[in-house]
Amino acid sequence: MSALVHIVDGDAASQAGIDRMLRACGYRTKAYVSADEILSQIPSGEGAGCIVMDAPAPDSSIPDLVSLFSKAGVSLPVIFLADRGDVRAGVRAIKAGAEDFFTKPVEREEFIGAVDRAVLRHQIANEQENWVRMARARLDRLTRREREVFDLVVRGKMNKQVAFEIGTTERTVKAHRHEVMKKMQVRSVVELVTCAERLGLLRPVIP
Repeated sequence: MSALVHIVDGDAASQAGIDRMLRACGYRTKAYVSADEILSQIPSGEGAGCIVMDAPAPDSSIPDLVSLFSKAGVSLPVIFLADRGDVRAGVRAIKAGAEDFFTKPVEREEFIGAVDRAVLRHQIANEQENWVRMARARLDRLTRREREVFDLVVRGKMNKQVAFEIGTTERTVKAHRHEVMKKMQVRSVVELVTCAERLGLLRPVIP
């Protein structure tokens, strides 16, 4: 399914023009007339996408709007469009966390390029979030002893060292290690370490 672009623009003619441009490039679209409307229908479960939004007036209120989206749980990248704008307005928007800023009428190739980048970034972020959620669920299935083995193995401890630290036999450690690998769905210690790193579980050890 193609990505969904949410268009927020109270000007029907402007909204229709952006809609046609996006649909011609294979995007699905959904229209809103105001920020309040999209906030009342917070996009969720739509997969990758972004928001293309008419910039509020004055431009100085852009940071407040971006913050409002963030607080409402809207993770979609936002591209602002303005009837008129200056360099300061664009810089203000980017510093506030907007994906990009354009002055109408937009240059088609440049605008679609920005939408493509925004959608790709959102897709990557979603995939990372889904991976972390699944990995944490697998981690939660480890028993207390398996978690101890996991923590030591990803820090480079050999079976013999792990056995000494947790007070058991090397044979038992091997059994626990096998279960850890199976439950975490990895095939090597390298993959297990990578998993721990991506979950933010590896921190410098201070003597």
